[in-house]
Amino acid sequence: MRKIRLGKTELMVTKTSFGALPIQRVDMQTAKSILHNAYDAGINFFDTARAYTDSEEKLGETFKGGLRQNIIIASKTMSTDRAGAERDIETSLRNLQTDYIDIYQMHNLQAMQDPDDDSSALFALMQAKKAGKIRHVSFTAHRHDIAEQGIQSGLFDTLQFPLSYLSADSDLELVALCKEHDMGFIAMKGLSGGLLNNAEACYAFMQE
Repeated sequence: MRKIRLGKTELMVTKTSFGALPIQRVDMQTAKSILHNAYDAGINFFDTARAYTDSEEKLGETFKGGLRQNIIIASKTMSTDRAGAERDIETSLRNLQTDYIDIYQMHNLQAMQDPDDDSSALFALMQAKKAGKIRHVSFTAHRHDIAEQGIQSGLFDTLQFPLSYLSADSDLELVALCKEHDMGFIAMKGLSGGLLNNAEACYAFMQE
C-alpha cells in the first residue's frame, strides 16, 4: 500500500484511506470486521467524526491496545465555541480509547475564527494541541472560499475537501494551493456521494 507524506504533519499515510462514516450503519462486530480487513490490507489512515454517531466507538474497540500505534486517526468537531469543542475532544479521546488524536478537524467550517479568541473552538483546538491531546489542527470544508481562506491563514495542517473527476478546475486549484503551503490535502467524496459508480475511473483520477 503506497504511503505519502501528509504535508507539514510529516505523517506518512496510505494514499488510499478509510472514511469511517458508513460503519455507523452496521453493528459493532460487522464494523470491527470491516476495519480489520482495511487494516490487514495495509490502510493506516482512518477518518471519523463526533457527528458520525458511534463511528468513533467502533474504531476505539477495533484498534485499542497494541494496534493504536500503527494507525493514524483523524476526527472532527462541529462545535464553534470553546466549551463545545473541549467537550468533543474529551469525548473523542474516550470513544477512541486513546490518549491522543493525530488530526482533529473543525467539521465543515463555515467561517474563519480568531485563534486568540479564547471563546472559540479554534482556541480550544490550539490548547488541546499544546496539551498533547491532539497533534495537528485541521479543518474540513465544502465551500471553495472558506477552504482558500483556511489554507491562506497558515493556521491549519490539513484540509479535507470534496474531490472527484467531476470537480471544477477551481477545486483542483485548492490541491495546488495546499501543496504551495505544504498542507496535507485529504480528498473526500471521491465517488461524489454515490453519483459516480465507476470505481476504477475514480481511483485512476485520484492517482493523478
